[in-house]
Formats: sequence, C-alpha cells, structure tokens
Amino acid sequence: MRYFVRDDTLFLRGRFRAASTGVNGGIADVTTVLNHTVPHDFEGEPVRHLELLAARHGLFRDYFGLLTAVDMRHLCVLQYNFVTVFITAGVTNPTAPPTAPHTINIIVYSREWMCDAALLETIVTATGAKAQALHNLGYDFPGTTTDAVAVACERDAAILHTYAGTLTEVGRRVHAAVLYGLPEALARQQGEVRRSEPSFFIYSRYGGEHWVEWQKENCPYYPCHFPGQRCDYCYCPCYPCADEELGEWVESSNGGKIWGCAGCTLLHVPGIADYMKRNPEAALAELKRLRDRL
Repeated sequence: MRYFVRDDTLFLRGRFRAASTGVNGGIADVTTVLNHTVPHDFEGEPVRHLELLAARHGLFRDYFGLLTAVDMRHLCVLQYNFVTVFITAGVTNPTAPPTAPHTINIIVYSREWMCDAALLETIVTATGAKAQALHNLGYDFPGTTTDAVAVACERDAAILHTYAGTLTEVGRRVHAAVLYGLPEALARQQGEVRRSEPSFFIYSRYGGEHWVEWQKENCPYYPCHFPGQRCDYCYCPCYPCADEELGEWVESSNGGKIWGCAGCTLLHVPGIADYMKRNPEAALAELKRLRDRL
C-alpha cells in the first residue's frame, strides 16, 4: 500500500479487498480508496463528483471514495503494527442535513488479509470505538449523519484474519487507533492543535505502550543517518519492502519476525525524497535506479 495526499485528496493505492459504507460503497476488489475534501457549501451530487475526480486521476470503477469538508492537513494517520488507520473528523453539527460538512471519515488498512466477514466486522469495531471516543469527549451523540468507514486489506497476504472484534489481533488495534486518533483529529479540525501537514502517530512499546506523534521539526535524533538527510519519509511508505539489500527480518519482542530497516537511507537522500514527493507511486526498483545515478 502507498498513501499520499494530492489535490485535497487522500489516496490509498494497492491491490485491495475492501468494504465501504461511503459513496457507491459495498464490497469489492479495488486499487484505490480515497477521501476527498469538498467545499463547506458543497451541494453537488456525490457520486458524480467522485466519478469526475477519479477520472481526472485515471481511475475507473475500481475505487471506493469518501467525501468530507475537513481540510487534509487535519488528517491523522495512526500505525499500529500491520494496521494503519486514517481519520478526518468534524462534529460541529451532528443533526444537520446530509449535505452538511461535518463528517467523521475513517479508513482502516490492514497489511494482512481479511475475509469479507472480517472486513464488515472491522466497520462495526471502528464505529464502536468512534462512539466511545465521542462519549469520552462529552458529546451526547455517537456520530454525525454523514459518517463513513472504509476498510481495505491486502489481497492474498500470507496471514488471513476471519474475525475483527475487539478481542482479535485486528480489532484491538483498530479500536485503539480510533479511540486515540479521533480526539486528535477533532483537536486539529477545531484549531486546538495546529499542524501544517497531516499528523502521523505510531504505537510504540518502548518505555511502556503508548502512542507517539512523529514530527520532523526539532527531532531529537536528527541527523540519525547523515548530515543533510531528508526526513519527509521517516516512516517509509514502502514498509515492509522485504528487499534484503535494504533491510532484514528480525526477531520481534512479541515473538515472530518483523521487518527491520533502521539502516536504510534510501528515502533520506534529498534527490530521492524530492522524486518521491513528485511521484508518490514510484516503484522501489525505480527509486534504487535513481539512487545509483545520483
């Protein structure tokens, strides 16, 4: 999976089995899941609007799309092992008409495979966590009238999950990410926390289990590789690439193996980082060839 923000739109790109409650939703094999920002006074027809947007980006039919009036700089991305959750949120008017801009959109991505029933159960798990988060914040409603959830997993991955309730490996990660991420997304949309770009959080077990927001500004570890390195991709969009020239499988503290690439500097090279910004779907082999020419 690759994700990037372009033209007020979050794109997730890959080979997905996915389920969506959003515009033209359902269950399907798709290459793209997107979340697009519309104007606050948007009165267009959602299906047609998404069709035109998708066509401009060369997408036809094999996508799921969500609409929001929340600016993508308020997007929160939360990574918990093999699960990544994307949240945009606004709750100013939870009983407004369907065209109102106040929406909570949640996209869940799993690097591991889920059967269709697990995809649907993930929607239930994410919705329950959303309701709990809103209750914890003091709201007296479980969501807005236009909320949507999309769930995508890698097709035919080695590990298959058949359930996604809160006691499962998938469900507890989704629940934790939404419960933590929704208040963070609302804080950004409401101006309590100011960021100029989407916020990225990772679930860390170092020093006790907790969420950490990564910010390249004033990073205490800079430079962790070499002077002048670029840190736009401190958390690599190619992970886990499984390219043994760039990393290796290492023992996890929880058992099993995880992909370790702490020594990889590929996306820290300024020329490659700039290229990746311009071409966010560039293949790893393409980036390595560029590295060899620099």
